Amino acid sequence: MAQLIADKRDVEFVLHEQFEAASLAKYSAYSSFNKKTIDLIVSEARNLAIKEILPLQKISDDGCVFDAGKVTVPEAYHKVFASYMAGEWLAMTDDPEWGGQGAPKLVAMAANEYFYGACNSFMLFHMLSHGAARLVEHFGTEEQKKTYLGNMLSGKWSGTMLLTEPEAGSDVGALTSTAKKNPDGTYSITGNKIFISGGEHNMVDNIIHPVLARLEGAPAGTRGISLFLVPKFRVNADGSLGEFNDVVCTGIEHKMGLHGNCTCSLTLGGSGNCIGTLLGEENKGMAAMFVMMNEARQMVGLQGFANASASYMYALEYARQRIQTKHMTAPATAGPAPIIQHPDVRRQLMIMKAHVEGMRSLIYYGGLCQDLEKNAATEEEKAAMSEMLEILTPIIKGYITDKAFEMCSHGVQVYGGYGFIEEYPVAQLLRDSRIFMIYEGTNGIQSIDLVGRKMGMKKGKPFMAFLEEIKKTITKAAATKGTEELAKELQEYLDTYMKSAATLAQNTASDKILSAYGYTHPFLECTGDLSMAWMLLWRAATAAQKLGAAGKDLAFYKGQIDTARFFIRYVLPVAKGRLAAIDMCDGAAVEISEDGFGGK
Repeated sequence: MAQLIADKRDVEFVLHEQFEAASLAKYSAYSSFNKKTIDLIVSEARNLAIKEILPLQKISDDGCVFDAGKVTVPEAYHKVFASYMAGEWLAMTDDPEWGGQGAPKLVAMAANEYFYGACNSFMLFHMLSHGAARLVEHFGTEEQKKTYLGNMLSGKWSGTMLLTEPEAGSDVGALTSTAKKNPDGTYSITGNKIFISGGEHNMVDNIIHPVLARLEGAPAGTRGISLFLVPKFRVNADGSLGEFNDVVCTGIEHKMGLHGNCTCSLTLGGSGNCIGTLLGEENKGMAAMFVMMNEARQMVGLQGFANASASYMYALEYARQRIQTKHMTAPATAGPAPIIQHPDVRRQLMIMKAHVEGMRSLIYYGGLCQDLEKNAATEEEKAAMSEMLEILTPIIKGYITDKAFEMCSHGVQVYGGYGFIEEYPVAQLLRDSRIFMIYEGTNGIQSIDLVGRKMGMKKGKPFMAFLEEIKKTITKAAATKGTEELAKELQEYLDTYMKSAATLAQNTASDKILSAYGYTHPFLECTGDLSMAWMLLWRAATAAQKLGAAGKDLAFYKGQIDTARFFIRYVLPVAKGRLAAIDMCDGAAVEISEDGFGGK
């Protein structure tokens, strides 16, 4: 039977065989999450995703409607929104004190893979609501928590993230929104924000906006930014909704994809009547906002991966059913064969399979690191997991979304001409996935973060710890029958990679700095390829140990080894060439004159 959205067996493999999710039950916080409970959660998530959320995907492409400051979502959203909230899915991992379920992040990643793979436009409303609620939980006063958290995590109210302005995109420090303190301790907010996902819609009673703005007299740049909570409707002392808070939607964008999530322009205080409360400390808003942004960057990686997984499932089934051209070695009298039997189609499917499965493992591993950080026995263990997440974040956000778009493009190619026709699902998945490379910090910025900050963080110790984890997997695979040679080949790539990393670091600290930073994105790609190979080798070594008693899973386990073999021998040789280019550090891109680009 064809799978939809994700390969169920592979999800189970990563959860229970690669990462042993049920072992988290040893922690008191997760004591009730045994294998049976985990499987039940993921199964229910899969059912909701396939039966209710997936039908929204095609509907979502018709988009939201803007009229006189109001945004109307597709009518079908409302029933599914109610089902999603009734299942308490938004607060899966959150504190029960505020209505959360306290589930492991690892388990939530599996559930969310199904949800986001079903309809990213619909789920984006929830992603930002959860991130905004986390800001309140981390930095809010007791009054703010009491007022907002329960309502946001239950889905009664939603949340957003108000950073971007017309002249302040990636350069957030250039924002011009202002905040003036009032005698009662509140603040009057004035400004214009753009590209606000879910900034206005008709699914909830209230929308809570975390807003970055500058206090009068505050320092220039990001050092002078503060964070404020600005509700669409003010909240009375008894918790009821009060007057409209002068947050006006002035329009929504017409986009390439994700039509079913409204991208809004908002004016705050256009009538001089927008009131907010300080969230956290004055002039420390940017640091606070990174709590939400880092979660969002990890979830954007999941968004891209989920689209790639869905595209792979569609392409795989299509390749099995589409009959076209006889097999290359079949006799002349043979009839046409399913296109999955043709070498170039198999190549594309293997590229998709390897990347999708590597992405799944890396994203779930990020969730596991969060669980281990939360339950760490010592401060040292807690710091180690936190630092691992810091290293992984630009890879998960940057590399995975780059490759997700590429995988969705392969999905279109497998369909051939039909893939380019909107009647088929892979075209929309490709369009929808393009934004993931841009928002929450472009992938160029992710590469600069990796090279300029993460590699040298704490004198390079966290980055070296990341590489040591890869070496542990190589050592395990080298001692496992069936993966010895693959371990050796990955070690060779790792050795080359480490030398290139050192060379790049030296060049960024030299007079070659501009040329070196022109190679940060290729280096991010090489780091991502290393991470994929790490996860795939880990999977292969795990599978190889199961072959003796594989039974009906024999093809699946052998497939894991073949997938790692394909990636290590097909992708890594290309990555080695990219590392050679990084080592050369040729400055053509930064030395060419602006007129040399042409166009005049």
